[in-house]
Amino acid sequence: MADSEDVDPTPVPRPEELETFFHLVEVRRDGETIRYVGESLVPERAFLDRVAPAFYEAGYEIDIRQVEGGHVLLARPIGTRPDGIPWTNLGLLIATVLTTLFVGAYGWYYVPLSTIRSDPLTVLQAWPFTAAVLGVLLTHELGHYAAGRYYDVNVSLPYVIPFVFPFGTLGAIIRMKGRIPSRRVLFDIGAAGPIAGLLATVVVTAIGLSLDPITVPEYVLQRSGEVIVFNDPPLLSWIADAIGRPTGYEDPTKAVHPVVIGGWVGMFFTLLNLLPVGQLDGGHMARAMLGERQETVAALVPGALFSIAAYLYLVLDYGINESVGLWAFWGLFATAIAFSGPATPLDESELGWPRLLVGIVTFLVGATCFMLVPVQIVAA
Repeated sequence: MADSEDVDPTPVPRPEELETFFHLVEVRRDGETIRYVGESLVPERAFLDRVAPAFYEAGYEIDIRQVEGGHVLLARPIGTRPDGIPWTNLGLLIATVLTTLFVGAYGWYYVPLSTIRSDPLTVLQAWPFTAAVLGVLLTHELGHYAAGRYYDVNVSLPYVIPFVFPFGTLGAIIRMKGRIPSRRVLFDIGAAGPIAGLLATVVVTAIGLSLDPITVPEYVLQRSGEVIVFNDPPLLSWIADAIGRPTGYEDPTKAVHPVVIGGWVGMFFTLLNLLPVGQLDGGHMARAMLGERQETVAALVPGALFSIAAYLYLVLDYGINESVGLWAFWGLFATAIAFSGPATPLDESELGWPRLLVGIVTFLVGATCFMLVPVQIVAA
């Protein structure tokens, strides 16, 4: 065995487990990153399970990559993050601000497309819609980010995904790198997003319902074709009842303020994120709460979603555009992500009852965002 190390006064960690499960050829240092070049003697997942705890105790998080002729083990000090401006995150955020402004102005504030073309700045009147939608999404993701930073887990800033109708975005994600130290940390990071997002959603919904309705132009009412109907989840109805405001109007020339849609987005995205499968928040929380038994729960999720789609289609005679396709798609998506599974913590010690209680309450509150038929496309 020949080691070739760059000259560096900092000692290179070499736990006993590394010598046991890795044929080491050389060690290289690239800034704070240490590269162990060689070949793993066991499958990669098993290697990380056996070696990562020892590196974590030494203050490093690790990852292993397959390269031509073997493997490279990357070890970084816990909490190390790239320096510089996060251009990708910033670019996606700017793009999503623009798409939500356009969608908000054209789709929810009824600004004619001809007006937007002649004066693009008219989209700025949709800033409350943009603030509401991005507010609930970013609060959710920043909840994860803050918890990750608190525990020195390497998490990225949020990546907001721009899109077109009906919301101008597909949501936001963060990337979590390295291994999670314990089930407690996995739970706290996983639950921080939904809890923060739900709080923001309640506030945004209450504000939106308190605002005056907007006027629907006559030319919109006279359109033929199809319209998208967003039905009210129980949580939205309860908030409306609590503050004495309607969630809709019999007068077709009136519509709830578009800020309410930001609350609807927060509720629906939270519901989907809490599905206890794969890398979704619910998958991480269930893995922390149940341990490896989470795999049994995750296996039931796709079947449950397909069952909802089948019930709507076969029993209630709903069409593909009346949420049948939506639940079928999420059944396929849940099937795909179930194979990757949630993050695997290094320490499998069980959670205490306070966190279990918080988890149960979070899932129950998330269930109040459920609608059998959240979206319908109907004739105008």
